[in-house]
Amino acid sequence: MKYFLILLGALSLAACEVDVSTDTPEPEPVAESEPSPRIEWLKAPGTEDLDLPFSPAVRVDNTLYLSGVLGIVPGTRNLAKGGILGETQQALENISSTLENFGSSMENVVKCTVFLADIREWAAMNEIYKTFFTNKPARSAVGISGLGLSARVEIECIAVID
Repeated sequence: MKYFLILLGALSLAACEVDVSTDTPEPEPVAESEPSPRIEWLKAPGTEDLDLPFSPAVRVDNTLYLSGVLGIVPGTRNLAKGGILGETQQALENISSTLENFGSSMENVVKCTVFLADIREWAAMNEIYKTFFTNKPARSAVGISGLGLSARVEIECIAVID
């Protein structure tokens, strides 16, 4: 029986086709890579003389990334009056203006991040914030230890361009 199993195994191997050719296979065609994204570092009107160490907005293809925006009166470094309410109002007006300047709008905002100097002002900020959006973009809100120019609020956002 032992010899029968060995013979059966040998016959099975002999029946298998094994390709031992030395021909090299044709190389697979290389897939054409996706084009690199088009990136633009944008300047907002009125910021040319401020010598900021960042771009107010960066466009990657059809997406705008806005840097954090304070509630400053345009063309100045002065915060809007009225504390958290006035600063939130002004920051969102500044964002709206920047978005429109670069071909987008508040309706196209998909994500916001809100930085608050005092998280206890979250509800007051929300009262103004919700008046600027007919749709509700994704959002994070965090309390931090301080903001530039001693601001109460800073808002950054991401929006698409039609």
